[in-house]
Amino acid sequence: MARAYDEEAGQPAGDVLHEACGITAVYAPGDDVARLVYFGLYALQHRGQESAGIAVGNGRTLDSHREMGLITGVFDEEILGRLRGDVAIGHTRYSTTGSSIVVNAQPFVEDSDLGPFAFGHNGNLTNADELAATLPDNVRLSATSDSEILAKVIARAKGKTFAEKIQVAMRVAEGAYSVVMCTPDAIYAFRDPWGVRPLCIGTYGEAGYMVASESCALATVGAHYLREIAAGEVVAIDANGVRTEHTEIVKTPALCMFEYIYFARPDSVLSGRSIYMARYEMGRALARQHPADADVVMAIPDSAIPGGIGYAAESGLPYVEGLIKNRYIGRTFISPDQNMRSQGVRLKFNPVVENLRGQRVVVVDDSIVRGTTTPRIVKLLRDAGAREVHVRITSPPIIDPCYLGVDMATHKELIAANFTIEEIRVTIGADTLGFLSKEGLLGAVSRERGEMCLGCLTGDYPETYAGPRPLAVTSSEN
Repeated sequence: MARAYDEEAGQPAGDVLHEACGITAVYAPGDDVARLVYFGLYALQHRGQESAGIAVGNGRTLDSHREMGLITGVFDEEILGRLRGDVAIGHTRYSTTGSSIVVNAQPFVEDSDLGPFAFGHNGNLTNADELAATLPDNVRLSATSDSEILAKVIARAKGKTFAEKIQVAMRVAEGAYSVVMCTPDAIYAFRDPWGVRPLCIGTYGEAGYMVASESCALATVGAHYLREIAAGEVVAIDANGVRTEHTEIVKTPALCMFEYIYFARPDSVLSGRSIYMARYEMGRALARQHPADADVVMAIPDSAIPGGIGYAAESGLPYVEGLIKNRYIGRTFISPDQNMRSQGVRLKFNPVVENLRGQRVVVVDDSIVRGTTTPRIVKLLRDAGAREVHVRITSPPIIDPCYLGVDMATHKELIAANFTIEEIRVTIGADTLGFLSKEGLLGAVSRERGEMCLGCLTGDYPETYAGPRPLAVTSSEN
């Protein structure tokens, strides 16, 4: 399993959550589909920064390119110019299960009795080993990920069409999987029966369509959002139009709550709810539940900013910028040296001293995972002159690991699984500490508890994960 690298502290990941991948697909005959997918992936770069790839179908064959690195480092005009066709899919990856090496980069290209197809996956299969055991002895796995296993299961499934093959695979696959596929002349998109990871569809131009993990990718290229792809739904798009089918498998909805809290871009819409407004309402609810006798409110850039603005609006306190984020420090594979590592969060954040000096400061953040980064931030603010630091978190305490595609931490590494809130306050060095309640969170996102996966916040997981818990997070590919 690959470990995340925390550029804030120059060490293995601390309070950093990683959703494993972003996916997109385009059907647009006569258009530059590779370029459309490229810019769609650019909008999804926050979902994975280790590798990227695009596969294109030209009606006869598939062509693809994938490498390690960011979108801008993997593709240039020459490469995009070679990827010509009418259909395409793209993938940007953060590795969890499967090493950070090019053989695990996606899309994969597989052969089947119906012809070749390219495959991009976001999620985590909880029965990958069992699925791998069903593959014939002559099937060799070239990668080390559950994504390749699912692709090979589809390739060898019975069915007269790819949609039928996908449905056969969905009957045996367990866990989280949102997937895009393309053949030389069609694209397919499907989502697991629990709907753990997001996937939406929109129109492009006169007769084109686009599928993506988030609606922000559609908006980037001028596509128009239609709706979320439903849990258990299979969408096929080709010259005959759009066809949609649903598996007979019915499961309890289990969309990951952290899409609203942290993963999705604030300009995205998820299940009809603006991510920005959901986070804003989290901040307002947090201010009602945990008011603070303070002078100003600030937020940790970037995902906590709407929550900080909401907290300020509800509390009547002024909102200020307390930290300026270096948005490029995380976009390098060059590790800081020991002297730089000792600077901790200063690598990524610079304080605005004029807004902090002598102030009683409310600091709004989206989560505390291991509790390694927050103490550095509190110290940074005090060193900048903050008189008091009151930490407010727009999620409930994280008490259990995720087994469905989020690289988080093991149970023994989660600070809230092992310490009381008062003990956490002392550990991080804050004057006061408050977490949003589960009820406040659900109210902010306008969803019912039975519609979401709150496993990491409650320890009560959906039926997607029913076996013994592993000793460490083994979340997937994607």
